[in-house]
Amino acid sequence: MSDIFFSLSVRSVRLNFLRSMLAAIGIVIGVVAIASMGMLGTNMQLEVKDQLSSSANTIVISADSVRMGPVGTRPPSSAATGMTKSELTKIDSIVGSNGTVIPIYSTNSQFTINSIPGRGSVYGIDPLDISRFLSLNQSYGNGTTRIGVNEVLVGAEIAQNFNLKVGDRIRIGSFSSSSRPELRIAGILNPRGTVADGVSTDNGIVVHSQWYTDQYGGEDQWSQVNVIVNDIDNIGDIEEAINAKINTNPKTPAVRIRDATQQLASETSALSTVTTFIMAIGAISLLVAAVSIFNVMMMSVSERIEEIGILVSIGTERGEVRRMFLYEAFILGLLGAGIGGICSVVIGYTVVEAMMGTTAYFFQPASILYVPAAMSIGVAVCVISGVYPAWRASNMDPIDALRNSE
Repeated sequence: MSDIFFSLSVRSVRLNFLRSMLAAIGIVIGVVAIASMGMLGTNMQLEVKDQLSSSANTIVISADSVRMGPVGTRPPSSAATGMTKSELTKIDSIVGSNGTVIPIYSTNSQFTINSIPGRGSVYGIDPLDISRFLSLNQSYGNGTTRIGVNEVLVGAEIAQNFNLKVGDRIRIGSFSSSSRPELRIAGILNPRGTVADGVSTDNGIVVHSQWYTDQYGGEDQWSQVNVIVNDIDNIGDIEEAINAKINTNPKTPAVRIRDATQQLASETSALSTVTTFIMAIGAISLLVAAVSIFNVMMMSVSERIEEIGILVSIGTERGEVRRMFLYEAFILGLLGAGIGGICSVVIGYTVVEAMMGTTAYFFQPASILYVPAAMSIGVAVCVISGVYPAWRASNMDPIDALRNSE
């Protein structure tokens, strides 16, 4: 036999359907806000984690401080500071056959393609090392990573923005310089996204290491040294060995050592903080909805004084009266949360695609679980908002209730 008090609650919602739905709109908005922002933040975290995992076996070693020349001399440029040849030799000896050591020069520079200016990172790498961690997109033309001294590789964003193909020309250097070298584009690199190895080539240019030092100076003063470890389980041991051999003075370490784990923790923490903040803003709408639901429930109690008086006078338990109004609050919450859940999937999918350009992670459990979680919060808010009205209804004196209804 069905619960008669639940049926009475359904009847009350149906008789005041428009008022009930207007009150539930706040729940809909709150559920959509929490679920959509939660899914967006989670999708960002999953994408970053996936991208960083591609270079999870890489250790990045960089100079811990800028090395100054002798007193009275001109300070070296950023291109002339960094890892020394002595440090590189030590790293090579430690890594041995357990990995590959790749020294990298880097700076930031202006460039011009077909008289159109741009700016990006410039990486100087030995051609033999390029293919060890970078790959080409051959849809722009058959390219090669074995670049000559006067050849370059360009990143995916630059290629797309400037409509490039293999064989096009690029000038690197200040716009005001009249003697900027012109180099041939030998290949277009595949997109890398967020990477842990410090070589963000999407808006970058890879040049021959010899050309780099001829242009910027600083030979044997690398910006960083990447170690691609054969077995990821050995990363910790190799890092400890490098730290012990090079950072002999703990107070003034010579190099900074990091890997994907550290960057992943930092990126995830930052995204998590932003996501939580945005979700908290969305939750404000649930507080507004709670006030609206509370008001509707109080109105329902006032309108049903006679019904309450009759129920109590014929022996209905006060707990059953409370349950009747809590049922009503639950139904309002279920309606709002149900509509909000459906809207969350549609709106969340649209937001993720618009903000990230991909929905590859949208239906993963960590992302889609925000929908039932937000719905549960919405229902809970409604039920909590109905507690006091339900308590007030159950504690009415039946004589007073019948008298006030006349």
